[in-house]
Amino acid sequence: MTATTLLVRPLSELDLDGIVRIVEKTRNRYEPDLWEDRVTYYLRRDPETSVVAESAGEVVGFMLGDVRSGEFGLEDPTGWIEVLGVDPTHAGGGIGRALAEAMLESFRSRGVRRVRTMVDESMPEVEAFFRKLGFAPDSLRPFVMHLP
Repeated sequence: MTATTLLVRPLSELDLDGIVRIVEKTRNRYEPDLWEDRVTYYLRRDPETSVVAESAGEVVGFMLGDVRSGEFGLEDPTGWIEVLGVDPTHAGGGIGRALAEAMLESFRSRGVRRVRTMVDESMPEVEAFFRKLGFAPDSLRPFVMHLP
């Protein structure tokens, strides 16, 4: 896929069907209500940050995130990349990188100097993607407790 055929633009409510289709292909789950809630959340919380990639009028990738401060004791504005999805039929065409570059530029333009994400260790390809972008392990560590 060439840069001339790929359009990266801000997320809109009209992108929901494309996002649901990508998630169904990548996670083998059809969850339109869950993704409607997530898209609505990001559009309300930080409408300037989340992006989609479109080719020939079709959503082929998306990245959801926002800018936060005051969470986890981090007072400076911090960019968070929460979810990345690329249609597997378009994988390897630079879509993830184009989405990340657009989101990182949005963060920069708003004065953000630190961007965070979390990667499940069962997804080494996602970790490799973020490492190629320049991400590195951080001192912030996740903890979990399962309630009965």
